Amino acid sequence: MKMNTSTSNRERQHLSIFKIWLLAIRPKTLPAACAPIIVAAGLAWRDGVFRFGPVLAALLAALLLQIGSNLANDVFDYKKGTDTEERVGFLRVTQAGLLTPKQVLAGMLTVFVLAAVLGVYLIYAGGWPILVVGVAAIVAAIAYTGGPYPLGYHGLGDVFVFIFFGPVALLGTYYVQAKAVSAAAVWASIAVGLAVVAILVVNNLRDIETDRKTGKRTLAVRFGAQFTKLEYFSVFAGAYLIPLVMVLLDLGSPFLLLTWLSVVFFIPLVKEVFHVRGSGLNKTLAGTARLVLIYSLLFAVGYLLG
Repeated sequence: MKMNTSTSNRERQHLSIFKIWLLAIRPKTLPAACAPIIVAAGLAWRDGVFRFGPVLAALLAALLLQIGSNLANDVFDYKKGTDTEERVGFLRVTQAGLLTPKQVLAGMLTVFVLAAVLGVYLIYAGGWPILVVGVAAIVAAIAYTGGPYPLGYHGLGDVFVFIFFGPVALLGTYYVQAKAVSAAAVWASIAVGLAVVAILVVNNLRDIETDRKTGKRTLAVRFGAQFTKLEYFSVFAGAYLIPLVMVLLDLGSPFLLLTWLSVVFFIPLVKEVFHVRGSGLNKTLAGTARLVLIYSLLFAVGYLLG
């Protein structure tokens, strides 16, 4: 169900509590959490170290962390005055009055507690390094828009999304199965991290005007729309280049170039990024999330076939 701030009060009143929480967790962003786990599972299977239990726990934990981060963004952006009636992005439940800040904070804490419970199993499976990874991931999810120095408000969002959705998530998932990290996994983590950053880039491009007015200094606000459009193209270009590099370094077979099949979805999205503005980019954001998922599936399959 796609909604934005133009949704009428009458329509909002007819939303069930389930649909309200579904809006709050923002399902269209969840492919970002799945992507590194999928690739890590594919690499581990081909390398003979795949373990179903840790992979499933890592996937569920990643989804919970993404949901928790979405809830944190919803309530903290509202508290900081960033979400206003001028917002052109998807509806935020706190700003729309569908849930109170206390309800959203309670939901956020519940989700993070569930992620921590899964973390206990992952620590048992992978050792104490996983504890460090898990704590850092929860802190980053909250600190993105919360705390005394919110990362997303100071132009650090792109860097932290790359780190936590690339190297941290993918290498952590691989490590919890193999108790080691391979060179192929390192390169793959960079590729996936770059691809996931593209989702945030579209988000920041869409919100550039409202973020500028409210003092949210994303990279898009700092360097402008043209820079942001080039950033979108560049991160995906890097993601498509890395499979070729891996083939040349003998870290995978030419089947890794199956990832290039997803270019057919990338081309229309690039056109939208360069020519669409405002709320029209909501469709582009959802399409980019789907592309990241397709890219990751092709990457995993390509490595498996090697």
